[in-house]
Amino acid sequence: MCPGLAGQTLFQSPEEGWQLYTSAQAPDGKCVCTAVIPAQSTCSRDGRSRELRQLMEKVQNVSQSMEVLELRTYRDLQYVRSMETLMRSLDARLRAADGSLSAKSFQELKDRMTELLPLSSVLEQYKTDTRTIVRLREEVRNLSGSLAAIQEEMGAYGYEDLQQRVLALEARLHACAQKLGCGKLTGVSNPITIRAMGSRFGSWMTDTMAPSVDSRVWYMDGYYKGRRVLEFRTLGDFIKGQNFIQHLLPQPWAGTGHVVYNGSLFYNKYQSNVVVKYHFRSRSVLVQRSLPGAGYNNTFPYSWGGFSDMDFMVDESGLWAVYTTNQNAGNIVVSRLDPHTLEVMRSWDTGYPKRSAGEAFMICGVLYVTNSHLAGAKVYFAYFTNTSSYEYTDVPFHNQYSHISMLDYNPRERALYTWNNGHQVLYNVTLFHVISTAGDP
Repeated sequence: MCPGLAGQTLFQSPEEGWQLYTSAQAPDGKCVCTAVIPAQSTCSRDGRSRELRQLMEKVQNVSQSMEVLELRTYRDLQYVRSMETLMRSLDARLRAADGSLSAKSFQELKDRMTELLPLSSVLEQYKTDTRTIVRLREEVRNLSGSLAAIQEEMGAYGYEDLQQRVLALEARLHACAQKLGCGKLTGVSNPITIRAMGSRFGSWMTDTMAPSVDSRVWYMDGYYKGRRVLEFRTLGDFIKGQNFIQHLLPQPWAGTGHVVYNGSLFYNKYQSNVVVKYHFRSRSVLVQRSLPGAGYNNTFPYSWGGFSDMDFMVDESGLWAVYTTNQNAGNIVVSRLDPHTLEVMRSWDTGYPKRSAGEAFMICGVLYVTNSHLAGAKVYFAYFTNTSSYEYTDVPFHNQYSHISMLDYNPRERALYTWNNGHQVLYNVTLFHVISTAGDP
C-alpha cells in the first residue's frame, strides 16, 4: 500500500464541510493518491460579473439623468442671473440718484427693488445647487472609470461567455472525478454520530446531485404511514434542530429506503409497489409508477422488517431500486431507473436472498450487502452490475448502536448515511482505485 495516507478517507467536520482523501496502489505498483472535490454548479465570478453589469447600467442611467438635470438647472440659472443684473442696475441707479429723481420716480425704483429682493436668496440657492451638480457629475465620471477598470480586470469575456466556459470546465471536472472517484470498497471508517433524534427507525439524507454549497438535510422519522418530511437548511442546523421547513407528502411512505436526487424525493408509496417522485420546490408529485412484480407490505423486506421491501439508492451512475419479486424467488433484484419517467432501464438478479440481508447500498454500480442489521454486522456480499458477477466480501464496520434500519451511500460526500437505533450516523468509505488512461490496453 502507499505510505502516508494509504487507504484513508478523512472527514473534517459538519461545519467545515467534507474533505476526502484516498490512496491506492495501481496494478503496476505505482502509488496513486486522489482527492475528490465536490463540483460547483456555477463559477463565483458569474455573480460578480452580473452584478457589475447591473451596476454599470445604473451608473449610466444616473449619468443620463444628471445631464437632463444639469440642462434644466442651467436654464433656470440663466434666468436668475438676468434678474441679478437687473437688481444691480436698479441698485446703482438708486445710489446715483442723489436727489435728481422726483419723489415719485424714486419711490417707483424703491418699490421695484423691494419686489426683486426675494430673488437674492433664490439666486444663492441656485448657485449652491449648480456647484453640487458639478461635484456629482465628477463623482459619476470617476465611478464609471472605476467600474470600467474592474470589468477590464475581470476579463474581456461577457457573462454569457464566462458561463459557457464554466459549464465546459465543469463537464470536464465531472468526467475526471468519475474516472478517479470510482473503485472497489475496501474499508469503512469508525462511525461519526451526527445527532440522536427520533424513533428507532427512520431515514435522513442530503441531495446527491446538489452543488457543494447546498447542504440541506432531509429527515423522515418512522418506517410506515408517515407523510411529514423536515428540510433543514444546513447540516449544522440539523445538528442544532433549527431552521427547517416541513413538507407534507400527498401519499404516505413505506420503509426507510428513500432518497433525495436532483431536488426530488423518491419513495415507496405505502401498501403498494408504486414509486413516487415528489418535487420539493413545487411541493407536488411529478410522476409515480409501479415496479413490475415488486413485493411490498413486508413480503420481501430486509431482515429487520419495517416494510423495507423497496430500497432506492443513488451512486455515481444514477438512480437505482433494490427489491425482489416472486419470479426471482425472493432474491435481490437491482434495477436502474430513469429518474424522469421512473421506467426500469435494466435489471439484474443478484441471487442473494433479500430476507437474509441486513441492509444494502450502491457504490459505482456495485451493490454491497450487509449480513445483518445487528451488532457484529459487516459488508458480506458484492454484486457487480458491469460484469453481472458477484463475490463474498469481508469488510467489517462498527455497528455502534446495534440496530441499523437505513444505510445509504452519498457519492457527493463519499460517505454512508445511517439511521442506527434513533441515531443519525455517518461512515466514510475507502475505495481501491484501478485507474487507466485513454488508450491503455
